[in-house]
Amino acid sequence: EPNVLAGTLIAHTDAVWSLAYSGVKNHLLSCSADGTIRLWNPPEKIPCICTYNGEKGCDPAHMVASFNTGSTVIYDLETSQSVVMFSSQVESGVQSNNHINKVVSHPTLPVTITAHEDRHIKFFDNKTGKMIHSMVAHLDAVTSLAVDPNGIYLMSGSHDCSIRLWNLDSKTCVQEITAHRKKLDESIYDVAFHPSKAYIASAGADALAKVFV
Repeated sequence: EPNVLAGTLIAHTDAVWSLAYSGVKNHLLSCSADGTIRLWNPPEKIPCICTYNGEKGCDPAHMVASFNTGSTVIYDLETSQSVVMFSSQVESGVQSNNHINKVVSHPTLPVTITAHEDRHIKFFDNKTGKMIHSMVAHLDAVTSLAVDPNGIYLMSGSHDCSIRLWNLDSKTCVQEITAHRKKLDESIYDVAFHPSKAYIASAGADALAKVFV
């Protein structure tokens, strides 16, 4: 609706896959199938501040991004330089199943968590770039991750139709919910925690969004 649309940001040359908003400076991050990440200050006449790509966290001055090569990188938003590149996630020389579907930062600890097409969830130290832990978390591709605002639980969604809740300290599954039906071999696309209430939500290929108490 024209009366709702405040503006349009144009720069990406392919599908936009994800957005992240920072309230610190009211900046917006977007990642796209064109292989770039863009940092925006929407009210400006030239809103695109910087463009990141594969060659070039809980810290508000940092962002973390993953690429379809299997690499994950932390960037400094002030200098636009890469700060940490996580140790290679290619195992046994096989890269076809190394695709990362989601990357999240722990809200209080210097830890990055990645969700993988090969059913794994992996944990990385933001300071050293080394992998802390790796686990087979689902029966199919892990598509989505969310960390609760207190940093105690991790929630994951998968094309195996389940949402799993993990204790971040012990890395054990404490709850499993069958949430969505499969459609064309896909199921759960995204999961989220409510920022202050005991609600969780999921979105699926069956065209449903569900909220659980």
